[in-house]
Amino acid sequence: MSTLRDNWRVGLLVVVLLLSTVFLFAPGFAGGAETPAAPANGTAGNATDGSLTNLKYGLQLSGGTRIRAPLVGVTAEGVEFGNATPAQVERTVAGEITGVGATDLIARRTTQTTGTVELVTENASQDTLTAALDAAGYSYETVGDGVTEATLEETVNVLQSKINEAGLSGGDVQTVTTAGGQTFVRVQVPNQDRSDVLDLVNSRGTVQVLAYHPVERNGSTTYVNTTVLTQSDFQRIGSAQQGSPSTGGRPFVQVAVRQERATEVQQTLIDTGVARTGGTTCTFQANPNGTQPCLLLVRDGRVVNSFGMGSDLAAPMQSGEWAEDPTFILLTTNFSDAQQVAVDLRAGALPAQLDVGPNGSGSSSYISPAQGEDFKRDSLIIGLLAVLTVSVVVFFRYGEVEVAAPMVVTAMAEVYALLGFAALIQYPLDLSVIAGFIAVIGTGVDDLVIIADEVMSEGEVNSRRVFQSRFRKAFWVIGAAAATTIIAMSPLAVLSLGDLQGFAIFTILGVLVGVLVTRPAYGDILRSLLTGR
Repeated sequence: MSTLRDNWRVGLLVVVLLLSTVFLFAPGFAGGAETPAAPANGTAGNATDGSLTNLKYGLQLSGGTRIRAPLVGVTAEGVEFGNATPAQVERTVAGEITGVGATDLIARRTTQTTGTVELVTENASQDTLTAALDAAGYSYETVGDGVTEATLEETVNVLQSKINEAGLSGGDVQTVTTAGGQTFVRVQVPNQDRSDVLDLVNSRGTVQVLAYHPVERNGSTTYVNTTVLTQSDFQRIGSAQQGSPSTGGRPFVQVAVRQERATEVQQTLIDTGVARTGGTTCTFQANPNGTQPCLLLVRDGRVVNSFGMGSDLAAPMQSGEWAEDPTFILLTTNFSDAQQVAVDLRAGALPAQLDVGPNGSGSSSYISPAQGEDFKRDSLIIGLLAVLTVSVVVFFRYGEVEVAAPMVVTAMAEVYALLGFAALIQYPLDLSVIAGFIAVIGTGVDDLVIIADEVMSEGEVNSRRVFQSRFRKAFWVIGAAAATTIIAMSPLAVLSLGDLQGFAIFTILGVLVGVLVTRPAYGDILRSLLTGR
C-alpha cells in the first residue's frame, strides 16, 4: 500500500493512458460532442472512413475544399434614422439605387435614433451608398468598406446551417482575422469538390413565392408579380422529394406557412386569381403573356419553376379552411432544384455574400483525398523519425537504459494522451496539430533531460530525501519554462489565426499534461530506479 501511495503519480499516468485508449478506440466516442475549441472541420474516423480510431482528420489530412474570403459590402455608420423603422430605411435607400432591392440593404439600429446601413450587393461601393443616402435625405457619420459584426456573425451561422442541411459531413465555417486586422470567413468542407462548395456559398439562397397574374391598366392587360411568401413566412420545411403521379412526376418540397400569416396569404392568392374556383393552369414558360395566374418559385432572382393551383387546394382556400392547416407543396423542375430550395428555406438567406468571384479578394483551394492520405502517411513517418531521433540522442547522452528508456516512453505517453483528448473532443487533426505534437515531444524530452541532469549531476542519489531535493529544483525550472510557453502561445490559441490556432492549443495542452502528469510520473520512476540500486 505504501508503494502505491508513494508512486501515485505513475498510477495517475496509467489512468490517463487507459482513458486515452478508450477515447481513441471505443466506438461510442466516434463523432462525439464538439466544444468551442474544437471546430468541426474534419471527418470522424470510425464514423465515416472505416479507420480503427475515433480520430477526426482535418482538411489537409482527409482532402476537401477550403474557401477563404471577406464579405461583400459597404457600411454607413451613425445614420440618422429619425422616426423611420429599419425596414423603411432599407426600402427608401434601395429606391435610390438602380437594380437594388430592399433585400440588398441591411439597416440596424444602434441607438434610439441612429444606426447602420449596409449595402451588400456584388458591386457595392462607397460612392453608391453615399449618393443613395444623400438622395434619400439620411445624414450619416462615416461610410467604409466591409460589413458589421452582426452581419458577419449571421453569415457564418447561415453558411454553417447550409452546410449541415446539405448533408456535407464535417463542414465548418469560422471567421479568421489576419495580422493586419482584416476579417475573413473560412469555409472548410472535407471530401467535397471545389465547384460544389463554391455553388453552395456563392448563392445567397433568397427564396420567394410570387403570384404572377394579369391586371387591367389603362384599358390593357398587364402581368405583374405580387409577393406571396418570403423565407420568414415558413414554419416547417420538408425534405426534397422525388416526383409522384399526383405531382405529374415533378420533384417537390412540402412546406407549412406560419399560422399568423396564413389568412393573409390565403386572401392574396384569392385576390390575384391563383386560387380561383376550379384551379388554374399555368403556361408561364411557354406563353407568359397569355397564361392563367401562376405561382412562381424564385431563388436568387431566378424562376426555379412556375405552376398553377389544383382545385383540391383552391377549394379550401375559397372556403377559408386552408388557413386552419396552411400546408402545400412547392414544385420544381428537377430534384437538384428541390434540394437547393429545401436547404435555403431551412438555413435562411445569406445576409451578405463571400467575395470569391473572379475579381474578388477571396481564395479557394482543393486537396484531393489521395493527397490527404499522402500527408497523413508523411506525418506518421515524420513523427516516427522524431521519436527515433530523440531516442538515439537520449541513449547516447546517458548510456544507461534505466534512465533513458523511461524518458522516451514518458514523452510518447504525452503524445498518446493528447491524441486521446483530440478523439474525445473530436478536434480535427491537421498539419499544424501534428507540428504541435512534434513540438510537445521536443519540449517534453527537454524537461525530462533537465530532471535527469539535475538529479544525477551532483553525485550518486543515496536516499529519497536527496532525490526529492534535487527533483524540486529541476521542477521549478520546468514550471517556469512551462509558464513562459503558455503565455507565449495563449494569444495564438484564442485569436482566429487559422492553422496557428491548432498548433498553439495542442502545444499548451502538451505543456499542461507534462507539468501535471508525465513529468511527476517520470520523477517517481527515476526515483525508484536510482534509489533502489
